[in-house]
Amino acid sequence: MPGSAQPDPATVAAAGKVTEALETVERARGHLYAFHQLTGYADLTLDDAVELLRKAGHDEWADRVATELIGINVVQDRWTYQVVEEYDDGYYRTFTTVENEVRAALTGGRRHLVEENEKRRRRTPGRPGHEQGAPTTAPSGEADSRYMPEAQ
Repeated sequence: MPGSAQPDPATVAAAGKVTEALETVERARGHLYAFHQLTGYADLTLDDAVELLRKAGHDEWADRVATELIGINVVQDRWTYQVVEEYDDGYYRTFTTVENEVRAALTGGRRHLVEENEKRRRRTPGRPGHEQGAPTTAPSGEADSRYMPEAQ
């Protein structure tokens, strides 16, 4: 983006697509954390199930639940926290690093240029609640009037 206040439309679209993919990864990561928390909750709930099975006189079932289910790995040698940590430290960290580098190189680090341009097209100028406003991430990392069409 050197020497240009706004990258060309093809570059905006390409960088935007990488960011869109990251947003999907963020959603997947949220589901992974939900998997982690729900699985942990289920494992802890089994303590109550074992107690209730024993109180109801079903010691064999209580023993089976206690030995076969409580504390079992969700995948080979891994509990959910280990899966989450490996995902975060590998795939997620790599993805966020590359997405940041793409934006830095192609858009000066600016985020959501596709949406910024869409907002510019879809708003009603002069109508309350439809103000363009300053971009959240100008190349310097601060709002800059050069990137505000209404300021020009």
